[in-house]
Amino acid sequence: MSQMSAWFWYVSDLDLYPCVSCGLLSMLPGGLLPGGSPRGSSSSSLLRWLGVRLWARRRLLLVALLWFGSWLFLNGLVLVQRSILSDFCTEKHSRQILSRLCGEFRDGSVSGDMCSDLCEVGLLQFRRCLYYENGKKVMEAEWRGSTVILKSKMENFSSYEPLNILEYQDTAEELSPMDVVLYATMEVRNSLGLTEEEEDEDGDGGGGGEGRGRGGGKRNISRLWGEELRKRGRGYSRAELSSLWALLQQEEYTFLRVLQDLSPHVARVLGSCGHFYAVEYLSAGHTWNQNLFSVEGGQVRGGGQVSREQVNLIALSFLHMVKHFENDFVHKLHLCDIKPENFAIRSDLTVVAIDVDMAFFEPKMREILEQNCSSDDDCNFFDCSSRCETKKQRCSATRRNSNLQVICEKIFRPWFSPTLLGAKAGLPLQVELQRAVQECSETDGGEEEEGGRGGRGEDVHLRLLNILNRLLEEGGGSSERGGGRHEEEDHVHTALNF
Repeated sequence: MSQMSAWFWYVSDLDLYPCVSCGLLSMLPGGLLPGGSPRGSSSSSLLRWLGVRLWARRRLLLVALLWFGSWLFLNGLVLVQRSILSDFCTEKHSRQILSRLCGEFRDGSVSGDMCSDLCEVGLLQFRRCLYYENGKKVMEAEWRGSTVILKSKMENFSSYEPLNILEYQDTAEELSPMDVVLYATMEVRNSLGLTEEEEDEDGDGGGGGEGRGRGGGKRNISRLWGEELRKRGRGYSRAELSSLWALLQQEEYTFLRVLQDLSPHVARVLGSCGHFYAVEYLSAGHTWNQNLFSVEGGQVRGGGQVSREQVNLIALSFLHMVKHFENDFVHKLHLCDIKPENFAIRSDLTVVAIDVDMAFFEPKMREILEQNCSSDDDCNFFDCSSRCETKKQRCSATRRNSNLQVICEKIFRPWFSPTLLGAKAGLPLQVELQRAVQECSETDGGEEEEGGRGGRGEDVHLRLLNILNRLLEEGGGSSERGGGRHEEEDHVHTALNF
């Protein structure tokens, strides 16, 4: 019995199905000799049978693993192709996109004040592909002797949502300017995160001037947009309206085009064709040296070597931009992605925001910030932050820091550091400037005290203005003041190119 017990233990240790034990029991009369001695041939056959079964199970498992691995590999290739290879920036692909756009223009499907230059007379010519990112196409082109940047949020015109009203409109019928005003202003409010009630509650909507401090009131964005569209005397064709609607679905276009007539601190939209629009070419700041441009031996586009006086003038333009974005519209404009490469400098030393994907007016900013939280770290949205109200476990809708604070931290501090100032770092005004910048970067700003007076953020802003102006007076740089708006010549934009 001891040998038979050991045999059954061996079989059960192989973790076989119960029927194997049953088969062994059925083999006992002829399979075991009297006295418990197993027959050699039967034992060898059984072991071979067990080996075959085990190998079959292992082979089945191996095949399943190989199939699963191949499935993962193929799906990974598809994912890479869709997310990377499809967005790989090539000259051939870019030319195909523009060729397709021109085909749609010739078919009468799209329109724009640059279509003729691009597709017929050759005044707008592709130069090189800059980058494709998440469907967004950005190219460099030459237009009438100047470099421009062509942009579209999506590659194909058909990818944009059509305007529903066109489905009920006669093909030959044109929409009146008032119809366009209605639909366009609704889309602008939606894109910028505004409502008619919010725009009308704090301002008079006037906009004849350049804002408070320049002879005008706060600017109501949508109302001014409507006034711009009403200037057109005739109606809009289906191609014009379809192209306009595709442009309005691109937040960056809407933001730049609406604000370019109200602010010198955003890049200008120069024209459009279908869903592509062109903006002025400006060299972005440099990330590698944490400055907008190389202070030592750098150049301002269109000018000569950068001087320290010019650096101070550019800093003043930053301060003007901050004040302008906070006070000259019905709502504050918040910049939530402040870094050198998101700004550029015109030849007149005006600072220009060239990437506004993370720029929001106050209503949209409050909506973004007001989220669930357990600590202040949960209330950071890129460069915009608020505090966590722990009792409510909700982030405050009021931004804690300000545009000025982040600019001081990320741009002014390295810009006016002793390393770059060199021998001038120890001069009294330079030391005072460094201290003011340090205080600015550590001061929560943007909130007003009771009675409507500005808080510490306002104080440090005035202090920086004062120091920079005194530095310019000492250096004789006041005559170099720029910042005026450069008006475009030789081209009148159509109403389509708002």
